[in-house]
Amino acid sequence: MTGAIFVAGTAGSGKSLLTSRLVQWYRDRGAFAATLNLDPGVASLPYEPDIDVRDIIDIRTLMENFGLGPNGALVMASDMIATKMDELQSQVDELNPDYVIVDTPGQIELFAFRASGPYFVSNLQVDNKATIFAFDGTLVSSPINFVSISLLASSVKLRLKTAQINALTKRDLVADRLKEILEWAGSSHALEIALNGEKETEYSLLSKDLSRSMAKAGFAPGLVAVSSTTMNGILNLSAALARTLNQGEDG
Repeated sequence: MTGAIFVAGTAGSGKSLLTSRLVQWYRDRGAFAATLNLDPGVASLPYEPDIDVRDIIDIRTLMENFGLGPNGALVMASDMIATKMDELQSQVDELNPDYVIVDTPGQIELFAFRASGPYFVSNLQVDNKATIFAFDGTLVSSPINFVSISLLASSVKLRLKTAQINALTKRDLVADRLKEILEWAGSSHALEIALNGEKETEYSLLSKDLSRSMAKAGFAPGLVAVSSTTMNGILNLSAALARTLNQGEDG
């Protein structure tokens, strides 16, 4: 059985580093984990991809052939991912891993909010799927930012339509705020108290309305705090993935 884990999040949230740590975690425990880089524009990665969309779609060639700038070429390349579905699928099938960890494009809007990303997630033929949404710890250390990223995470869940685990990345960089951030994630009351302390009343009220709506609709974030530097929290993240992908049987 193959489980697909899509790692999504804002640019700079630590998706690629988390991908590298997860694949190493699984391999160290005897599971066959493979990486699939789905970002056609990334210059370098902290791991060697087993499957790499850059081998199929070349940004520089698109720029030269169609007279595009870097941004236009990235948009075109992201849209082309859907047309390369069969080729990428055959590479996954050939490897037949226990887990394929999909490192999604750095610009989340190119993956989640255009047609090709949801198409790829929906049509990748594996046994089980889950998304990890990376909450950048350095971004969500203020309550209004926390609500903003929670709203984005909810939007991604609606777009990709998979079970989603929200991971607070860079926990080592926000150690002094970690308890507070996790309280916001676990308690709408704690989040509202924090929002009451914000100076911009208008945005505080809007953030409270949004957080209440998300909680009421079942989109309250809940967070697994991890550090890709210290590996702290990776055990908890893998346990959450195991519950999602194979009812708690890790391996």
